[in-house]
Amino acid sequence: MARGSILEQNSGVGGLLLNIEHITANKTLDKEDSGKVFMCSSTDGAVAITLPTVGTGDASAENGLYYKFIVWEETPTADITIGAGSAIVSLVSKDAGADAGASTAGTQVSNIILDTTAQRGDYVEMTFWNGEWVASSLSAINGGIQTS
Repeated sequence: MARGSILEQNSGVGGLLLNIEHITANKTLDKEDSGKVFMCSSTDGAVAITLPTVGTGDASAENGLYYKFIVWEETPTADITIGAGSAIVSLVSKDAGADAGASTAGTQVSNIILDTTAQRGDYVEMTFWNGEWVASSLSAINGGIQTS
């Protein structure tokens, strides 16, 4: 293999770094954000993260969109809300007590909330498929991740 080909993304040699962004204020996500890992903090107040919505146009959700949200601020100052705009989110969630309390269990929700009790490292992963967001989460504390 030529020395320069190691730098090529598809060379099969080595790995790529994750695309990470720190969110500290309201943000609307789009297709270009797919695949990113978002480190979330709310030191300046409540944060609203808006997911692409079902519909047409550049801001609409497409099958295969993927985002990961990680709590960066230890016990966030304010809630961090990840919003879908309508009840199209199915969540499977586990927390420190092996509780699935935030799981949607067949009743979809509009929002996933990284609560002020969340711990650094708690996370939510979300994938869009056929008009719905499918999510999974893990929290180090009971009630660290909630829904509405």
